[in-house]
Formats: sequence, C-alpha cells, structure tokens
Amino acid sequence: MRAAHQSTEPADPGWPARLHVVTGKGGTGKTSVAAALALGLAAGGRRTLLVEVEGRQGIAQLFGVGPLPYEERHLTDAPGGGEVRALAVDAEEALLEYLDMFYKLGAAGRALRKLGAIDFATTIAPGLRDVLLTGKVKEATSRTAGQRRVYDAVVLDAPPTGRIGRFLNVTAETARLAKVGPIKTQSEGVAALLRSPTTAVHVVTLLEEMPVQETLDAIAELTSLGFPVGRIVVNGARPALPSGRATGQAELRRGLLAAGLPADRATVAGLHAEAVDQVVRRELEETLRAELVELGSPLTELPLLPAGVDRAGLDVLAGALVRAD
Repeated sequence: MRAAHQSTEPADPGWPARLHVVTGKGGTGKTSVAAALALGLAAGGRRTLLVEVEGRQGIAQLFGVGPLPYEERHLTDAPGGGEVRALAVDAEEALLEYLDMFYKLGAAGRALRKLGAIDFATTIAPGLRDVLLTGKVKEATSRTAGQRRVYDAVVLDAPPTGRIGRFLNVTAETARLAKVGPIKTQSEGVAALLRSPTTAVHVVTLLEEMPVQETLDAIAELTSLGFPVGRIVVNGARPALPSGRATGQAELRRGLLAAGLPADRATVAGLHAEAVDQVVRRELEETLRAELVELGSPLTELPLLPAGVDRAGLDVLAGALVRAD
C-alpha cells in the first residue's frame, strides 16, 4: 500500500518550481527526462503528476502500460513512499469539461460531440487546442484539497522546441483577443501562471549540432516571450576521454600484442581511425557544451544509458536530476 501524501515542502530545493515544462528537439529524449524528473520529485512521500499533451502515448510506452485515458491515474511508485500519477490530456475531452464547467453544457456538449462539432472546433482552431491543453495543466498545478495542494509538482512533457513558444504563448494571444467572459479569464490565468516563478521551462538537448542550435533558438524565443527558463538538460552525456595525445598506430599495436589480441595491419588501422574519430567528436562536444554554458542557465548532464531507457534507467536519470546543483 502506498504511503499517504503528507509532504508540504517544495518537491526539491534544486527544482523550486511547481510546474516543470520539459521541451527539446525530437529525438533528444525529452519524454524520458520528463518521466525521470517526475520520479525524482516524487521521492520522499511526495506526489507528482506527469502530463502529456501531444496524443503520442509516449508515457504509456515508456512505462510499458496501456494507453492512458483522460484521467489522472497512478503510474508508478517512487522511493520513500512517493507516487507518480499520469494524465494524457485530450483536447476534445478538455473542451467538453470546459463547456460543462463554465456553461453547464454537460449533456449538450456530449451531443455536440456525437455530431462532430467538438472535433470540428478543435481542428479548425489549433490555437483553441493549446488553450484547452494548457488550461488543464494549470488547473492540475493549482488544485487544492483540504487547504493543501494535490500535487507537489506537475511535470509537462511539452511539444518540441520548434513549437514550444507558440504553444505556451497561445493563451496570452487568446486573452488579448477575447474581450470578456470565461475564455478571457481562463486564458489570463494560464498566461500569468506560465510566466510566474511557479513555472520553469527546461530544455533537453544532446551534444550534437542541430539539437544544440535548436536549444539556443528556443531559449532566445522563450526569453523574448517572458517565460522563465529553468535548466538545460544534456541527455546521453558520455564520460570524458583520458587527457593526453592520441595513441599512434605503433603504440596501439604494442598494446594489442601485450593483451594477446589480434594486431594485424587492418585491425590496427581500423582501431586507430575509430580513436581519431572519437577525439574529433569529443572536441566538438566540448565546443557545443561551452556554447550552452554561455547561456547562463543551470546545466545538468545525464549519463548515456547503453542498455536504453527502462524503469531501472529512469531511476538512474531521476537520481542524477535531483542531485544536480
């Protein structure tokens, strides 16, 4: 049986926000990082909510469970009696909830869905989708029960860097266009939360040229729009190579012979070429790392997991995240 949710302290002093928005270029592992962060922040008897909004069911695949419904449900336990819940936000379901909450159109809203009006509305107005998605995240972040917050932290597996500025800023645009009514009020509330110290937008990258460039562009855009940038998370970081000059072919051949390994010309030449490629690659990584450091945001590096990201791997990443300075 899971321990009762008793924590009233921030989820982690190194991650002081309550809403953690995790973005990154596709292929950088942002979903894995978001899941690991939710696990890490839930340790010690806390409760976190891990949310996805893109309809990919990436969280379910990562944890090896069935597709997540539009319903907050237990996903996994965390060390020390903590709990991670998960929610896959669906724009249509969120619109129905919105219509019922503000306009008391529960049955009528379901009838509109049968007629296809709900799908029509969210398809022709993609901005409306983002308003509904971010609105649901805001509601979960702010929700209380018995004069305490339901979740110590909410972690959002957000759209990728190429779309993150537009996704987060759509509520501000809607609040500006809507003059009165619930839509304006809700949009203003979401826009205020996303720009407050309660929120931090973390950007996941690899030490590769395209992901780093997208990270630089995304942080510039987020900063210009007034969103609080949190950490840059370098995923899949490899240990540093030993210092010193590159080993020559003669030295490499002697080392192979001493180890009782094949040391023919083709083997030595192939290994030497691979070693040179590794040195060049690591020099590029150091250059890219320096570019990220220059941004001034906290930089957190997560280890490369040779066996891939399974539950044990998520625990490794979670520990590395919460231990970050």
